[in-house]
Amino acid sequence: MPHDVTVLTERDLRGIVALDLATVAVVGKAFAALASGKVVMPPILSMAIPEANGEVDVKTAYIPGFEGFAIKVSPGFFDNPKLGLRGLNGLMILFSAKTGLVQALLLDNGYLTDIRTAAAGGVAAKHLAPQRVETAGVIGTGAQARLQIAAALLMRPIKRVLVWGRDAGKSAACALDLASQHGIDAEPVDDPARLVAESQLVITTTPAEQPVLKAEWLHPGLHVTAMGSDQAGKNEIDPKALAAADLYACDRVSQCEKLGELRSAIEAGLWNKGTPPELGDIVAGKKPGRTSEDQVTICDLTGTGAQDTAIATFAMQRARTAGAGSVIST
Repeated sequence: MPHDVTVLTERDLRGIVALDLATVAVVGKAFAALASGKVVMPPILSMAIPEANGEVDVKTAYIPGFEGFAIKVSPGFFDNPKLGLRGLNGLMILFSAKTGLVQALLLDNGYLTDIRTAAAGGVAAKHLAPQRVETAGVIGTGAQARLQIAAALLMRPIKRVLVWGRDAGKSAACALDLASQHGIDAEPVDDPARLVAESQLVITTTPAEQPVLKAEWLHPGLHVTAMGSDQAGKNEIDPKALAAADLYACDRVSQCEKLGELRSAIEAGLWNKGTPPELGDIVAGKKPGRTSEDQVTICDLTGTGAQDTAIATFAMQRARTAGAGSVIST
């Protein structure tokens, strides 16, 4: 028996889903659902293709109460820019949680992943950053550097942004983009230690395999969101910093133990605080978040299938309302 499938292109999706408070709320709801223990979320399927300097990640989750569940395929082929092609792309497939039938193909080229990743940073900032954030710093100069700052601005009245990257030209370009897009003071800096010292909120957005943020840079009233480490071998935060922080939280402990900053701290023998809280526990009120303005907090984001199901379902709802996309009958 034939049924209809909605096809949404990146252009369609950019017209109906933006990085705004509604999107952050949807991703926050996904984290709260994770804390219920009722979400079915298998481990990430990850495959490296070293001959092409590429990798492919597959993520999914079923969230009770959501009408659908998404399976996301996210390839990253990092030599593509030399060929004039984008390095990251991918798609999401949305299935009915009642029948298993395909509801939609979201040909987003990674756009929804970018948005839900930034929204997760917004959730972390909402619950863990100090209430007063005058200066935010971002380590990294790519798309997530820009989006993570945009998400942070939704949560806190930030007046100034500092940017550091290994390439001074890219740092300057990123700062210029942030200043023009958001109407705030933004400047590149040549010293990441200075960036951390002057910031109350720092976001790391790099693929670094050696720490770009050192433990001795931590100071009272600092929150760090680390979102770059999502593969074994990556490490943005000095493992000593996790042990030194007043509060360290994961998006998913089982993932952070294998792919995130927690992996490095465990391997270094520096983690002795037991099982850390998950961001969802904090969102749901099961565990405390920041309890004082002078605490040092760190949130480790590896990206979850629950976020993908949440953003894909949200996009489908928006598409129906807007009449976006095209429909094929199978």
